[in-house]
Amino acid sequence: MSKQRRGLGKGLQALFPNTGTGEADAGIDRLKEINIDEITTAPHQPRQLFDPEKLAELAASIKEHGVIQPVVVRPLQAGGYELIAGERRWRACKTLGYRKIPAVVKEYRDMEASAVSLIENVQREDLNPLEEALAYHQLMDNFDLTQEEVSGRVGKSRSFVANMVRLLGLPNEIKDMLASGQLNAGHARALLAIQDGKKQVAAAGKIVRQNLNVRQAESIARSMSQKKDRQPKNEILLDQDRARVEEELKSHLGARVKIKETGGGNGKMEVYFKSEAELKRILGIILRDT
Repeated sequence: MSKQRRGLGKGLQALFPNTGTGEADAGIDRLKEINIDEITTAPHQPRQLFDPEKLAELAASIKEHGVIQPVVVRPLQAGGYELIAGERRWRACKTLGYRKIPAVVKEYRDMEASAVSLIENVQREDLNPLEEALAYHQLMDNFDLTQEEVSGRVGKSRSFVANMVRLLGLPNEIKDMLASGQLNAGHARALLAIQDGKKQVAAAGKIVRQNLNVRQAESIARSMSQKKDRQPKNEILLDQDRARVEEELKSHLGARVKIKETGGGNGKMEVYFKSEAELKRILGIILRDT
């Protein structure tokens, strides 16, 4: 179940055209030695898991050859620096007891910092699918971006971003398999075709036990999704089911959707839009489907 390398088609200047390259940017790129204790990690760092064995190997390499590639940080108003890229190098240097680390200082705004951190991790294949999906979701929630806007920032298609975010609606058992590397993103996307959470978990277990590829996983998903369980008329959606439905509607409409239940099978669905043009686009999709 090896990863398939995915390159990003845009450079950072293309993603953030307002950063410019002229005299106004003097001092934006500054390479300097920074006290390790002055650096703090970003609150929404995409990467959550760090393999202790690989971290030890990196520390041994740095001890022998030094830090070949500097980390990237941005200055904080309260003093010190926030780490944007290179957390593994920073952690390895801390374990070695180093007092300073080479760093490139960049004047990133909040959204730029989050996007660049995500881009750097995706390019280096440092994220598991769950971490990548959560990073896209955080970009949308923290900065009120649409899937289209996020896709433009990170150089991915809107459908790719939408499908990755939908993984967050999968049962926790499957998320654990994604985080541990037992399943890849292709397997997980195949499981989205199954509506029932228990069936999804059963299918995921079979994929792992039999070491199935993505095509085989898609075949299992099609087979299990053909037989649908009838839901009682007044049954309220479970939290994970509601989250999955919201993500599917968000993917289809290209807009944030919230489902609120009041009990007894009653409730309401809210669709968010930012402009009259976006409202017309959403209505066009709904009316066309109808």
